[in-house]
Amino acid sequence: QERLVESGGGSVSVGGELRLSCVASGVTFSRYCMSWFRQAPGKERERVASIVSLRGDYRTTYGASVEGRFTMSQDHAKNTLYLQMNSLRPEDTAIYYCAAGRYWWPDCPSDSALYNTWGQGTQVTVSS
Repeated sequence: QERLVESGGGSVSVGGELRLSCVASGVTFSRYCMSWFRQAPGKERERVASIVSLRGDYRTTYGASVEGRFTMSQDHAKNTLYLQMNSLRPEDTAIYYCAAGRYWWPDCPSDSALYNTWGQGTQVTVSS
């Protein structure tokens, strides 16, 4: 059974940082696009970052609003994804989800409908 469990959310001040983790079970990273999405109240779910691998090579993709501030990585030995979030802004406030979706090299899809396995989410709140 595929399962994703996020952790690491919390409340921080503007300019602060957080690192989210997503522990996967029953999910083989190399067979999927792995992504972080977020959803703020009243807004659509937004792709934040994705990572995909091919024979040891990796490609990461970031949403325009987080490019240069967020970094996604994965640890195969621990079956864990990470999202390092720096220089946080109030508009980063949302529930953050990790997801496993359709494999596509080198650009993972940004459409949440193409992701089949989701975690329960972790709340990130950035206050000024």
